[in-house]
Amino acid sequence: MNKQQEFVMRTVEERDVHFIRLWFTDVLGQLKSVAIAPAELESAFEEGLGFDGSAVEGLTRVSEDDMIAKPDPATFQILPWRGGPQGTARMFCDVLTPEGSPSLGDPRYVLKRTLGKAKEKGFTFYTHPEIEFYLFEKQDDFSVPPTPIDQGSYFDHVPRSPGMDFRRATVNLLEQMGISVEYSHHEAGPGQNEIDLRYADALATADNIMTFRTVVKEISLERGISASFMPKPMTDQPGSGMHTHMSLFEGDENAFYEAGQEFNMSQTARQFAAGILYHAAEITAVCDQYVNSYKRLWGGAEAPSYICWGHNNRSALLRIPQYKPGKGNSSRMEYRALDPVANPYLAYSLLLASGLDGIDKKMELGDPTSDDVWELTDAERQAMGIQPLPDSLDTALKVMEKSDFVADVLGEHVFEYFLRNKRQEWNEYRLQVTPYELKKYLPRL
Repeated sequence: MNKQQEFVMRTVEERDVHFIRLWFTDVLGQLKSVAIAPAELESAFEEGLGFDGSAVEGLTRVSEDDMIAKPDPATFQILPWRGGPQGTARMFCDVLTPEGSPSLGDPRYVLKRTLGKAKEKGFTFYTHPEIEFYLFEKQDDFSVPPTPIDQGSYFDHVPRSPGMDFRRATVNLLEQMGISVEYSHHEAGPGQNEIDLRYADALATADNIMTFRTVVKEISLERGISASFMPKPMTDQPGSGMHTHMSLFEGDENAFYEAGQEFNMSQTARQFAAGILYHAAEITAVCDQYVNSYKRLWGGAEAPSYICWGHNNRSALLRIPQYKPGKGNSSRMEYRALDPVANPYLAYSLLLASGLDGIDKKMELGDPTSDDVWELTDAERQAMGIQPLPDSLDTALKVMEKSDFVADVLGEHVFEYFLRNKRQEWNEYRLQVTPYELKKYLPRL
């Protein structure tokens, strides 16, 4: 037993933890959980916990159903909302085959594999997500539009609002779990909020995002309101995104920074950005994996619809923030197409792999755009070489299924399952007769 495992065993005893939840995700990024008693913890560290992998979305085939969840002691945290005399903790798991090999359907392994390739090149990948979500009044009838808990807008200070209190409670719980928060504020939509997690390596960030979603849902249930990460829950209000800032480091030095260059971007940064733009269309189905995601992307309100980059241009897909003098290690780029229900393990794998491909192939970064891309005409965008992102899940899947690059990054198992699952979702959606159609056509046709 190593030191981290010994620390967990000792903490469980000292803190009187009665339940340890073992967490992992399916291919779509849904959190899975099984609880074990402290008496089973040592065995879980040594042998893992067996379970039926065929019952989990995309993890394995029925003919290979036995899988093992092996907890990662570095992710051990007490769950502060499960306090009282019988405390609960959690650890993320690596999913393994009975022979001890990584499961090819484990999204966490996909990211670890991609991070390993970056490490071989001397890079460490850091990410910082800005996570948006809505708070609604509790409702049981989901056929009617939701009611936001307030009518605030961007950066509004709403005294005694449930949202302000909600953000404070969320930040407190996250900090108790060792998850650092940088900012929290009211967003542009009524009842819409944003909480930004501090920079961490991409694997820790992905784990933190999964924890964040759980914390937000737990607090909303306690308070009798509804929290939703749905990308576009209301037709006439802004959607919710998960803009992610990214940096590559070589040792202690930020590989994106070079003084004196345009926007202080190094050649590595320019090639990384070029790789992301080159692969943007084919990774969109993973970064925006639901039918509803495309109603955010193409619904205006600062959502990115076109493949371009710019310096401090919030209409661009890839934004280079304003450089702060003396802070070269803060150099970064912001990818604005991710939504808050993306599987962070797969999405970060593809973003990193895209950037690395740009570096490997020495891709050239085109000119930045300073224009408001949404205000340009189609002809103007075409003349500038600005292509659109996929405008529906169907289009995104058609682009992705032709991509050898995405198949290689995700692995054939995840790639094929993801496409099959999402194609089924699209087929279900396109057969629906919507309230819009009934209201518009039924009375007059």
